[in-house]
Amino acid sequence: MPADAGGARRPSLDEEAPVERRRLGRLGHESSVLIYGAAALSDVDQDTADRSVQEALDAGINHFDVARSYGEAEVRLAPWVSRITDVGFLATKVEERGREDAWRSIGESLERLGTDRVDLLQLHAVGDAATLDRVTADDGALASAVRAQEEGLVGAVGITGHGPEAAQTHLEALRRHPFASVLTPLNPVLSRDPVFRGAYGALVDEVQRQDAALMTIKTVSRRNWPEGDEGRYATWYEPYDDAERIRAAVSWVLAHDEMTGIPTPGDVRLLGMVVAAEADRMPVEEAERVLAGDPLYSSPFVSMPF
Repeated sequence: MPADAGGARRPSLDEEAPVERRRLGRLGHESSVLIYGAAALSDVDQDTADRSVQEALDAGINHFDVARSYGEAEVRLAPWVSRITDVGFLATKVEERGREDAWRSIGESLERLGTDRVDLLQLHAVGDAATLDRVTADDGALASAVRAQEEGLVGAVGITGHGPEAAQTHLEALRRHPFASVLTPLNPVLSRDPVFRGAYGALVDEVQRQDAALMTIKTVSRRNWPEGDEGRYATWYEPYDDAERIRAAVSWVLAHDEMTGIPTPGDVRLLGMVVAAEADRMPVEEAERVLAGDPLYSSPFVSMPF
């Protein structure tokens, strides 16, 4: 069943699945539209991690995303890897830019996860032209990612990035290499910018032409942390933490049919509200009204702390 014009709740491809699933591009995986963002496990103990991963699995989440740079997250996820790969999809990321450093990081990720293969390896935080040039150079990280794929260590190679230039950067990335997935920003604030809208539209066209997977990031972000208020959550941005605005943010993004998934926030305390929001979406026009009613709502990608 297609989404209605208002973008309200769409039945899952598997009607028994608690979370809607969408095809992950040419990878073919029927992926839960909520992707478990394992950045939430960066600085928690194993018992907390176990409860959070079990909560995700119970909700029907079958796509887990982690990174070598996420503190102890890979180690915390390791006891669950065999179960995750039995029922779903496991992705990690490499943030190193050079070929040798990236190869070492890939090996460390596999060792920390306790596995000899992941489904997807993503070149992480590639959000501008200079970084793209570095990772796609002959001695760049992409060479090691491709080697890992050829050696069967990873199933596919993707790319991620933050910032207002990410869409055009990822469009150029797809021209240079057939990345299987793209993780790029999308939110109502960015979409009001005609330059961003044009770049994002062009990226969507190319993603669909190549049958890549398109995912987005930081869906429930509210703004950058106000000075002195950092640390209330384990996120580099201030997230929404009320049910209605989380519901609006999730509803707005998932009303975009081209979007295959959104990682959950980087704090285990927010997972339940995001799961509830996905299950009870509002029409996209209502979502826009709810978010527009917050005068402090802004994109954290305009001024990032890294």
